[in-house]
Amino acid sequence: MYSPADLFTLSETEHGRLFAGLEYSWDALKRLKDYLNLNLRPGLNNKCEGRAYIGKEVYIGEGTVVEDGAMIKGPAWIGKNCEIRHGAYIRENVIIGDDCVVGNCCELKNSILFNEAAVPHFNYVGDSILGHRAHLGAGVKISNIKLTKGNIFLDKDGLPLDTGLRKFGALVGDGAEVGCNAVLNPGSVLGRGSLVYPNVSWRGVLPHHMIAKNPTPHHVVMMRPRETD
Repeated sequence: MYSPADLFTLSETEHGRLFAGLEYSWDALKRLKDYLNLNLRPGLNNKCEGRAYIGKEVYIGEGTVVEDGAMIKGPAWIGKNCEIRHGAYIRENVIIGDDCVVGNCCELKNSILFNEAAVPHFNYVGDSILGHRAHLGAGVKISNIKLTKGNIFLDKDGLPLDTGLRKFGALVGDGAEVGCNAVLNPGSVLGRGSLVYPNVSWRGVLPHHMIAKNPTPHHVVMMRPRETD
């Protein structure tokens, strides 16, 4: 469940080398900074609509549109035919694949987005990997650091597994969907095609093609007219 092949279609990224030989997908995040330092060749082939800040260590592919007010600090590698919308904030060490959306007031840092991933509205994505066609609903936050000190641990065969990362948000498998205003807590893993309902606070492993629902039922009462003077 934690290996790159379990969660991601590696042909749906130009950067499959990041995952070569890895047992655990999150170890690609440990390689990300050095990978960009070695392989990034800055170049801007995009179109700007309005005025955006784009740092020196940034590559952007053809057909990508960067809207007014976006800030791309870099190092960042952004693919072809993406939408980087108004107010997007792309910080250090970010890879964004082809045909991706990074929307209004979204913030990304130290993360990898496979092709056609969508982070479209008011999202925070830190120290995370989003697979092919993974989608975050409006307001989804990926929390990447525990309130208590120390590394992020996951469960493996009933025993704690140290990821070696103090900051680690989520692995969101291919085609997974996360509903509006949900929170993925540190060390979350969503399997391929899984679904997290709106407003759910999730931590742990959600297997492939499973749904995490909010168990709290709505309280429905009959509407009665108010008394007036």
